[in-house]
Amino acid sequence: MPLSDDDVREILRIIDESDLDELRVETGELSLHVVRGGAAPAADVSAATQDTDDGVAILAPMLGTFYRAPAPGEAPFVGVGSSVEPDTIVGIIEVMKMMNSVHAGIAGTIVEVCAENGEPVEYGAWLFRVEP
Repeated sequence: MPLSDDDVREILRIIDESDLDELRVETGELSLHVVRGGAAPAADVSAATQDTDDGVAILAPMLGTFYRAPAPGEAPFVGVGSSVEPDTIVGIIEVMKMMNSVHAGIAGTIVEVCAENGEPVEYGAWLFRVEP
């Protein structure tokens, strides 16, 4: 579902009324990156993962509310010990009532859940740690 002009105005109004300096929203067909005047853009997290000494992090591709399950009361998409492939859905991030699937981006085993269900996450925040 494409964003209307009113949707874009509403996003800009929310940013204007908040303390945010930068917002990135990405969906299947849309990529919106807004930087408040004078703010330097954050480092690009072009891949969903980053290597660490203790595995690979699955990072939040956007700012929003992170959910580990498809609906309240349902089982989480993945947990510690789950095997994932690059296209495995590991969670969803809600942005302005739009639910956006988060894919693992790597094959491996989930070794740590880093983000709490129903909590806000920032762009680039660690969601899971994976052992490739």
